[in-house]
Amino acid sequence: MEEIMVLKDDDYEEDEETDVTAEQQDRPPAWVPSISSRLGRDVYHYAGQDIVIHESIDSFGAVMWPAALALCSFLDNNRKTVNLKEKEVLELGAGTGLVTIVASLLGASVTATDLPEVLSNLRANVMRNTRERCRHTPQVAALSWGHDLESAYPTSVSRYDYVLAADVVYHHDFLDELLGTMKHFCKPGTTLIWANKVRFENDRTFTENFKKAFHTSLLVEDGEMKIFMATCRE
Repeated sequence: MEEIMVLKDDDYEEDEETDVTAEQQDRPPAWVPSISSRLGRDVYHYAGQDIVIHESIDSFGAVMWPAALALCSFLDNNRKTVNLKEKEVLELGAGTGLVTIVASLLGASVTATDLPEVLSNLRANVMRNTRERCRHTPQVAALSWGHDLESAYPTSVSRYDYVLAADVVYHHDFLDELLGTMKHFCKPGTTLIWANKVRFENDRTFTENFKKAFHTSLLVEDGEMKIFMATCRE
């Protein structure tokens, strides 16, 4: 597939005869959203709505990671490229639930999945931000990568138009299980969108294995932040 570069930092471009100002140098990347923090919570703005996210210190999955922000910005700003209206969507490693919330606000029927210990905070965030705002009530379910996938999510009935994943590749020991889980859900007719910020060498190794496992295209490249679109190799 041809690479589609959609979220470049156009604001950083300078006139050839003008030096970059200190203000320009301090500007955040294009994918960073409008955000304010108050009373121990963060308020994001996507899909025309304020989204209130509570984090937790219990696990990695209960805090906000940068690729989730990048993916939300991409989905919100590229609705023709990825039209989520009336689509069945699965999120892997949903964490705080921001990506699921944004996808739901954009019209998708979403199932958010993560480890059992993350689900309480995930469910609370999803429900408070989608109640009476969305046509489809998002679902929250436990999913351990690579574990009893066919029995818990049989291929015959677990069909999704999109599988979303943000910052699921980091320093952990379950990268093979993650790739196997992606393969399980990414069947003919499914599009997988994976956002990640590269931090470690094993991130690059996973990316190479990901490219071998799927037909891939690069949607976004902003420094070490990348968003891939993938379909299965039939």
